[in-house]
Amino acid sequence: MTATTRIPQTMTARLTAEAFGSAVLVLAIAGSVLFASGLSEATDASGPGIGFVGVALAAGLALIAASYAFGPISGGHFNPAVSVGVAAAGRMPWREVPAYIVAQCIGALVASTLVFLIGLFGPEGWLEAQRNAGFASNGFGAASPTGFGMGAAIIAEALFAAIFLLVILGVSHPVRGSAFAGLAAGLALALIHLVLLPIDLASVNPARSLATAVYGDTDALAQLWVFLVFPVIGALLAGFAYRGLFDGIEKAPVSA
Repeated sequence: MTATTRIPQTMTARLTAEAFGSAVLVLAIAGSVLFASGLSEATDASGPGIGFVGVALAAGLALIAASYAFGPISGGHFNPAVSVGVAAAGRMPWREVPAYIVAQCIGALVASTLVFLIGLFGPEGWLEAQRNAGFASNGFGAASPTGFGMGAAIIAEALFAAIFLLVILGVSHPVRGSAFAGLAAGLALALIHLVLLPIDLASVNPARSLATAVYGDTDALAQLWVFLVFPVIGALLAGFAYRGLFDGIEKAPVSA
């Protein structure tokens, strides 16, 4: 996420940057939940762990780092919902969105696979217990950290994905944007995690949800559709809304 003018890059470079940035996010989020949070009964640690606040901070810091490292190359989406919302706002051609989403999902899956491989060498029974607990997957009902239902997950994911996208569009605006766009986006993601972690372990990113669900239990895969669909819907609506409200409907659309 950057408000500065990007130096033209090849599509290969942009997609590689998106994959790397997505991997950084998933490594931070899944790694902090599984290894450091102390939130899972499967975690055997001497202390209470970093908890929800620590996981939220890890997510925010990871996005800040990835935004400044890779954002000037690709725009710093690292999230399929963000790419869809940015296209809806007229900031990128729709034809580029599928490639961005594939790169983001590949990066996220590589990251969750690396976390899984680390777990293979963990304490006896640790990895199996974490997989049975969902492997840091998003969930509702029995899979929610505090028992929130599907309706809460649907509303929360759509709402906070929309808010996240509105922040990103504002701070990265080509005219009104800020040189601190990456910092603002990272802080926004941390705040969103503080709210959503107790509800459904905080997605607002379909690539992140996919990457952890493939190593989780059957409930994680069965509930995955909520975290693939509703962040995208929220971001899509926010993208159209921002374009109409703040950029003016007279702006010529980007050709598809």
